[in-house]
Amino acid sequence: RRKRLCMLLHSTCCPSNLACVDMKGFDPSDVNVTVRDGKVTVAAERKEEHHTCLGRASNYRKFVKEFNLPPGVTDDEVTYSV
Repeated sequence: RRKRLCMLLHSTCCPSNLACVDMKGFDPSDVNVTVRDGKVTVAAERKEEHHTCLGRASNYRKFVKEFNLPPGVTDDEVTYSV
């Protein structure tokens, strides 16, 4: 069962969303957001293992997206929600 997760990044100085990142296939606990030196990094990693009658199958996903904050937005003004 796959969930669709959208991370919304906000800033207190800008009323609109700065970004919406589609995190399809990841649980909220898999997602890590960091804001440093004017850049936002959204990263997620997930490994799934399934046991079948024929053996074991695994699936590995990794996602990294990095972008710059707009001028006038500081690192401590950024919040995100799931």
